[in-house]
Amino acid sequence: MPQNPYRSDRMQPNNTRINEWFVPKFGPIKFRALVGLLFLPYTGMCISFALTGSMISPVLDWMRVYAIGIIYFFALGLSAHCADAMGSRARKPWGEYFSHVELKIMMVLGLVIAYGIGIYYMVFFTPMLWPIAVLEGFFVFAYNFELFGSFFHNNFWFAISWGALPFLAGYIIQANSYQMITLPLLGALVTFIISYVEIRISRKYKAIIRNNAAINRTKLKKLELKLKMLSLSTIIVSILVIIIRYNTYST
Repeated sequence: MPQNPYRSDRMQPNNTRINEWFVPKFGPIKFRALVGLLFLPYTGMCISFALTGSMISPVLDWMRVYAIGIIYFFALGLSAHCADAMGSRARKPWGEYFSHVELKIMMVLGLVIAYGIGIYYMVFFTPMLWPIAVLEGFFVFAYNFELFGSFFHNNFWFAISWGALPFLAGYIIQANSYQMITLPLLGALVTFIISYVEIRISRKYKAIIRNNAAINRTKLKKLELKLKMLSLSTIIVSILVIIIRYNTYST
């Protein structure tokens, strides 16, 4: 009798991330897994970096602010996480909640939406965004599918692709220039550091979860609290910066 793939041992909660703090405790299991797949607190950090980058531009187009937020939600929030679920050489974070075909469809859909919006702006308004768009597309595959002998699958390149580049993308989609970029580079350095700290804490957190036989609940809770505080504070700071810039822009 053929085995049902949705009944494999990887579907057990302890072997997936379905019980993580960022996964809702209500709704059908596949809905919960989908929300979890988006890793919303960390995706929110990435989007916050991009939005904050837009806010420091001397010129500001609010439609481009919305655009860069949508681009990073779909490209990294959806597509990159689907790629990670397919490409991980370690434990699959979402087990068999999604088939390979479903993950591939979601990954392609996210990239089509993100690059569809991005190409529109790059062709008609912000051609200087092309280098960042190419690099981010490269990292979606190189990092998450652990290509080139996993050379790019480490904390440094994560911080580049999820921290520094989104901030620069937010700035460039507004300014369309690499001139007078000292402040954006400083901002990118800050977001690089924040992302680097986040991924280091996250890796320690995941390592403890994997070691179920000797799990340290106290240490796990401390790391979880750090992740919550880091993601929430990043998003709050971004919101405050947007409010300040909006009020300044409106006056």
